[in-house]
Amino acid sequence: MITADHAVLMAQYNRWQNRSLYTAADQLSEAQRREDKGAFFGSIHNTLAHVLWGDRAWMSRFAGTAPVRPEDRQGLGPAYQDWQALQRDRAEFDAVILDWSSTLSPDWLAGDFTWTNSAGTRTSTQKAWILVTHLFNHATHHRGQAHALLTSFGAKPDDTDIQFMPELNS
Repeated sequence: MITADHAVLMAQYNRWQNRSLYTAADQLSEAQRREDKGAFFGSIHNTLAHVLWGDRAWMSRFAGTAPVRPEDRQGLGPAYQDWQALQRDRAEFDAVILDWSSTLSPDWLAGDFTWTNSAGTRTSTQKAWILVTHLFNHATHHRGQAHALLTSFGAKPDDTDIQFMPELNS
């Protein structure tokens, strides 16, 4: 089982990596950010938008933040199309995740958590710590795709190794 401290560490890591990828992506043209490069969500923009959508979906379940909507289409909908808004929303939501992670208790993490998928078609129950792990793992997975897409354009995001995170080396 993970600990609350681990969740805070992962929230810090998320914020660091999101800043790195958005900073690198901001150096590209809009056309480059939107070019379909064959990743699961096609482009850098769509991949980063999907990560934010996924974080919002899980945080709506965990913390009661605003739910995602069907028209969001896993981050491909209209609310995720403006690059400047996406950057701002990402930074703001990273703070929400970090604040939430600092409130977790061992009892909550060890307990069962029941949720309904975004389509409203399936309800499941698992240990909360497994789902929190998924929240962070999902983001890391897709950020890895975005990192590879960025480097294909010559962009240079930060290292992705957690031990090099600035919060651990100050």
